[in-house]
Amino acid sequence: MKKLVLLPVFFGLAASLWSCSNRENNSQSGENRTIVSGQLQVLTDETLLPIMEEQVAVFEHLYRRADVELAGARESQVISKLLNREVEVVVLTRLLTEEETAFFKARKFVPQVYKFATDAIAFVVNKQVSDSTITLDHITEILRGNAGIGSLNRLVFDNPNSSTVRLLKEIAGIDSLPTTGVYAMQSNPEVLKYVYETPQSVGVVGINWIARPDSSIQKYIDGVKVLALKGRQGERGGDGYYKPSQSNLAENLYALARPVYIINAEPRKSLGMGFAAFLTGESGQRVVLKSGLMPDSLPPRELIIR
Repeated sequence: MKKLVLLPVFFGLAASLWSCSNRENNSQSGENRTIVSGQLQVLTDETLLPIMEEQVAVFEHLYRRADVELAGARESQVISKLLNREVEVVVLTRLLTEEETAFFKARKFVPQVYKFATDAIAFVVNKQVSDSTITLDHITEILRGNAGIGSLNRLVFDNPNSSTVRLLKEIAGIDSLPTTGVYAMQSNPEVLKYVYETPQSVGVVGINWIARPDSSIQKYIDGVKVLALKGRQGERGGDGYYKPSQSNLAENLYALARPVYIINAEPRKSLGMGFAAFLTGESGQRVVLKSGLMPDSLPPRELIIR
């Protein structure tokens, strides 16, 4: 996904990454695929697409010989393509299950997994709505088919097979969505558009779609607001109402925070390793910080003493 986007250059990868790439280039002068060059396909959970587009743009700007082809898909599709070996590097909001890991162990290979950010599921409503808060118990009741509770009684998801649906179904203890009170679109932008046009509906989206919107959805972002969420009593975020801000994610106060992982199933040292090192290093962590998500490790700040 080659984009000529001039973003601020915050950084460079660690010296070890450079030295490794130089050794590979010296020993494999005829080989175009190293940890900082060549082509790489990355498939990401579509709820994380905005931040991953930024990550790829910065990575390609720093490493001009790297060409990362990024695509987004619903979580179930990402897993399926990984297990079918259609793609070797993916970005997800969960770890592989024991069954999924066993698939790789049978081939005597275990993918490398690195956490590089904390995301959050956000609930958005039309700005005309007077409500500014919602509880996880309320969300759970709607998911269990009790759609008549309260003024906000219609949940709108990006896709029936998305990571947001999967997580909330687990929390509600249900296997399938009810036939009333829950609606599924085809993408996060469609959810935002629906909420913009339909008061009393509650949109369920990944927070980075709101924190770093592109121009195509800015109109809808300007017409919606994020609700503060109260978790279950005795659990994370159960003592008050919290918005999915970076500070609340850092203090572990938001009930629906979730980790973000890059999973590298390349059988050799290649561009997937370099991209994972970039995401978890200072460079990628600064992109996470700028995106509105919480980085796994806070980048150091430079103090200029005059």
